[in-house]
Amino acid sequence: MSDRPFQVLGIQQIAVGGLDKLALRKLWVETLGLTLTGDFQSEAENVDEDIAVCGSGPFKVEVDLMQPIDPEKRPKVHEPALNHVGLWIDDLRAAVAWLEAKGMRFTPGGIRRGASGHEVCFVHPKGNADAPIGGEGVLIELVQAPPEVVKAFETIEAAG
Repeated sequence: MSDRPFQVLGIQQIAVGGLDKLALRKLWVETLGLTLTGDFQSEAENVDEDIAVCGSGPFKVEVDLMQPIDPEKRPKVHEPALNHVGLWIDDLRAAVAWLEAKGMRFTPGGIRRGASGHEVCFVHPKGNADAPIGGEGVLIELVQAPPEVVKAFETIEAAG
């Protein structure tokens, strides 16, 4: 039994980046058939993104199609092309506190509201001397799951 005070429930999103959001939309929406549900722009995060989804209900997964507002500025949301993976977390605040105590490195900004309206924070791709645990080269977004998502995953786990 683990002392971990949170659970990773499932994939909330993947984020892909490129210099041309229209090319990403052509692949993911027009060709693969995902549904475009919104968009988001942030100068501070250097991102202009479309939000597409597959699946439905609490098991819906976002595919964020991101292009940089300025390709010369950071963060470079198009490098690497698979920018980050988002995980549903049942208790984000408990997760962050526990992971920080274990030596997890997070990106600057702490817990904040993300593009889809959920509270989020990011595990840095690389550890450092102060916080040696990172994403082993992968940016990982931890996303607070809303109550209906937590309940849906609990229902599946109980039936499982």
